[in-house]
Amino acid sequence: MFRIRRNDSVEVIAGKDRGKKGKVLRVFTKENRAIVEGINLMKKHRRKTREDQQGGIAEIEMPIALSNIMLFCKYCEEGVRTGITVLKDGTKTRICKACKEAI
Repeated sequence: MFRIRRNDSVEVIAGKDRGKKGKVLRVFTKENRAIVEGINLMKKHRRKTREDQQGGIAEIEMPIALSNIMLFCKYCEEGVRTGITVLKDGTKTRICKACKEAI
């Protein structure tokens, strides 16, 4: 069970975007990186390849290291450490270490 998954709310704890929050769009498990919405933006020069497409400079999200982001707890209103607990029906779930609520 991974610490961070797609559609999770995360907070950046290190780097140029420190303190910003966003939603995880994609996780690359082998590289230990994730793409977060609105975080780690880089400028990419695009060429007009079709008549209806516009060329120019576009900002795209680049992958950020999983060690630089923390899961955001909506109850604590901050980035938190997480743990895993087993429910009564046998399924595993992630919990906030601070408030013990399921994420």
